[in-house]
Amino acid sequence: MRSVIVIALLALAAGFLAPRYFSNIGAAPAPASPQAHPAAPAPAADARARTVVVARDGRGHFDVEGRVNGRRIGFVVDTGASVIALTAHDAARLGIHPSRNAFIAEVKTANGTVRAAPAKLDVVEIGGLELRDVSALVLPDEALSDNLLGLSFLSRLHRFEYSDGKLVLEQ
Repeated sequence: MRSVIVIALLALAAGFLAPRYFSNIGAAPAPASPQAHPAAPAPAADARARTVVVARDGRGHFDVEGRVNGRRIGFVVDTGASVIALTAHDAARLGIHPSRNAFIAEVKTANGTVRAAPAKLDVVEIGGLELRDVSALVLPDEALSDNLLGLSFLSRLHRFEYSDGKLVLEQ
């Protein structure tokens, strides 16, 4: 059910933010810093290939720790999400405080339609993978239970794939 909500949310946001994302697909990756869930294991990184391998957690999800703008934050990897989606609480911890007028993107969730605020993350890092200027959306806390690592990060990698029960991210 959560996946359906996330996909609907991100499909709406994609229509609003797609031109920016597609212009970044060919861009060179830049450093980034996501923050992690306290219980999320650190992904295994291979410095030579700049590859991160993420195992499933007990719920069957791919939780990763990272850094956004130098601060630790946790994400659930969501290949169905068009963008990185942040809870308002975690966005505030990152120093992102959108005004009420900034919530201009409409997204559909299981709880109905909510407004989200577009944001740009200076640096997002997962393991040894770093990207700069990554698009995101800030959602009200009640609309999102976990931060989502979506395609605004994943699509700028060399590749990401599900293999042998693990998620492989390569820059």
